[in-house]
Amino acid sequence: MSTAGSWLLAYLINSLWQIPLILLAGWMAARLVRPAGPAAEHRVWTTALLLQVAAPVLSTFSWQPLWMRLTTAFAAENLGSAGVRVFSGPGIAIDTARQPTSLLALVVAVYLLVCAGFAARFAWRCARLRVLRKSACPLSLPEEAAQFFAQCSHRFRVSGVSLASSAKIGGSIALGVRRPLILFPEPMAANLDRADLETILAHEMAHLRRADLRTNLLCEALALPIAWHPAVWITRRHIAEARELACDRMAAEVSGAIPYGQSLLRLASRLIPGAPLITPHALGIFDTALFERRLMRLTEHPLPLNRVRRFALLAACAALGLATCCSALAFGLHPAAFPAAATPAPQKVYISSGVAASRRIAGETPVYPPDAKKARIQGTVVLNATINRKGKVEKVDVVSGPQQLQQSSLDAVRTWRYKPYLLDGKTVAVHTQINVVYSLGDGPGIPPPPAKQ
Repeated sequence: MSTAGSWLLAYLINSLWQIPLILLAGWMAARLVRPAGPAAEHRVWTTALLLQVAAPVLSTFSWQPLWMRLTTAFAAENLGSAGVRVFSGPGIAIDTARQPTSLLALVVAVYLLVCAGFAARFAWRCARLRVLRKSACPLSLPEEAAQFFAQCSHRFRVSGVSLASSAKIGGSIALGVRRPLILFPEPMAANLDRADLETILAHEMAHLRRADLRTNLLCEALALPIAWHPAVWITRRHIAEARELACDRMAAEVSGAIPYGQSLLRLASRLIPGAPLITPHALGIFDTALFERRLMRLTEHPLPLNRVRRFALLAACAALGLATCCSALAFGLHPAAFPAAATPAPQKVYISSGVAASRRIAGETPVYPPDAKKARIQGTVVLNATINRKGKVEKVDVVSGPQQLQQSSLDAVRTWRYKPYLLDGKTVAVHTQINVVYSLGDGPGIPPPPAKQ
């Protein structure tokens, strides 16, 4: 498989476990900041989504040297316990090279098709909003409602907002980034009493004040590569819930929590049956159906946070986020595609780790470089080796590993000798993979090569 295919495979494998890990960290951070109010929770969940997007991408790059420096700082000071271990073949690493190339290509192709489907749906929804906007009819408010609308514009510091109605929606929504528009369902707009109309206006103006439309659109676009993951669906649901709770709190400050909650219940009972409730990329007052939770949170009041407590919450969330990101990057998987020969060559084969290890008969043991030992650098050097028909290591290349340890591995492996490998009674050249593990902790040394038969 090509380098791009291997990179994409590593991205998919890392996203499988890193995204749920960040979801768990986001849930913990949201619980920490809950006393600060739903706006803080919304910021936490939005940050969690952005980290879910970034972590699998960053994990495809090698962070091993940095991580080794951080972890070895806490290792034992006794350098005499340092050791080197050698594994032929994939060793303890996950070896996707043993998977058929056609299967890996199929996985990549399916993923690209799924992403193309999500991207097409995203584009279709954006186009649908343009059609919805063009088909809307301008709406004029009664005098008292118009005065309230002007007061909301001044209170929330939002200007240039238009009002319209449409028969294609079931509940009121706000849409538009550069030209904001509040859209009412056509049958409902003519029959709303003043309190309910003010509730809708206050809630949608809160969305515009918070720039939720821009944030929602950006998150939707960035999350397209991971939109298939169930953990992302949960994260986005928490984002929507926290966003609506934050707008409820802002809107309730205008008319009061109890009148606002009563108005929400009345509006919920007047939704148009069968009409689409949620319009993608537009935000409405009923984007989430958790009315009980929304009403209960209206009666809560954020605790007053002094500077010390605010700093403590920020530090706790930052520490949790840093620990999660470091763990995701440190344990990122880097599967490599199976090296395919340029042309079919029946005289060369790939041998497994067990076969390669059993056929080694001589060679030097890798020496831990003193400078690397002093700098407390450890890690695994992965080598691809070609063994010729006489059992001599003919070619050896570094795949990955700390740079300070690579030359020691190359010098030792080039001295190794193997029993000639027979295929159909003839000696052939073979390929294998060798992992040289340099460890500063207690561990087994390198086993000597098997005695000559």
